[in-house]
Amino acid sequence: MIYRFRVILDAKEDVFRDIEINSENTLEEFHNSITQAFGFEGNEMASFYVSNEQWEQGEEIALFDLSEGMDSIRIMNETSLDDVTHKEQPRLIYVYDFLSMWTFLVELADVADADPEQTYPNLMFAHGIIPDEAPDKEFKAERDDDDNEDYDDDLDSEDYDDLDFNENWN
Repeated sequence: MIYRFRVILDAKEDVFRDIEINSENTLEEFHNSITQAFGFEGNEMASFYVSNEQWEQGEEIALFDLSEGMDSIRIMNETSLDDVTHKEQPRLIYVYDFLSMWTFLVELADVADADPEQTYPNLMFAHGIIPDEAPDKEFKAERDDDDNEDYDDDLDSEDYDDLDFNENWN
């Protein structure tokens, strides 16, 4: 089967690529397709993350296992697309270059039969020009003022006298 994905740069401007790839290909092959489609050199670290309907980041599938003996994680070259995506689980988040944090929303748009005259992976459609630098991300905590009645917006981090700990605790 052929998976048709829309890979969208997480930015204000519309920048996306539609890619067809065999469902049995590995995530590493998909990673290579994405980097080529967006014009990256492909020499930076990257990871896919399983995602839900709200685009929340779930399990990581990394390009390399850098866990150093701790719990090992799944890696791209050992994980096929159909292991992590299907009609009931169509979303992934792809992060390329952890210093720049190029972040892409990846969604399975269609499942089709392979065309014997087509080579895969196939860049079907490209829209928008990728910016010179990764779009800035706004990282802000959500806060419900009703739940945080004791929250003090006027806290002076330089004033240790009113805090409940000994400054020289260690």
